[in-house]
Amino acid sequence: MNKKIILIILIIVVAIGVIAFGSYNYIMHGGARNLTTEKTNFTVSSAFITSEFLGDIEAANKKYLEKAVAIKGKITALKGKEVILDGTVICSFNNQDLSIKKDQIVTVKGRVVGYDDLMGELKLDQCFIIKN
Repeated sequence: MNKKIILIILIIVVAIGVIAFGSYNYIMHGGARNLTTEKTNFTVSSAFITSEFLGDIEAANKKYLEKAVAIKGKITALKGKEVILDGTVICSFNNQDLSIKKDQIVTVKGRVVGYDDLMGELKLDQCFIIKN
């Protein structure tokens, strides 16, 4: 083969590799935000936000999805890095918070990632406790 053709093929392969790596990195890590410094868009109770999703899921998604919210509720279950408030709000923590206990009233800040209407559960990620 001609040296120019080999060089062109090599450049194309390297370019595809760089694009693939960049795309993978963006998909896997591009959505992470620093919620500790980000303004809280809404401060609500777990009962209130759940009732909004039950009433009109599309309107609630437009209002809350991908937003930083502070939700106050009673811890009904602790499962590793997940805290469940009032049986309906599932908060995924980046780090397990050992200071919280079941039946404790807390305010959790996190990003709303979706509502599971089949299970009746609101899911948040990047959560942390802002008030005990």
